[in-house]
Amino acid sequence: MQEEHGLIFRKSSHSTTTGECVEVAEVATGAAVRDSENPDKGHLTFPSSEWNAFLRKL
Repeated sequence: MQEEHGLIFRKSSHSTTTGECVEVAEVATGAAVRDSENPDKGHLTFPSSEWNAFLRKL
């Protein structure tokens, strides 16, 4: 786990060993997602409704 701006990111369980990796952090309104290979590039934040809809499609 890595911390950025008070967010604690963990590697997604859907990340692969071939470099397709994202990290996810819980936020009060949903989830923040970033590229684990480029964490300094920032993150995207998704509201709970969008994040939950995304997870249901996996």
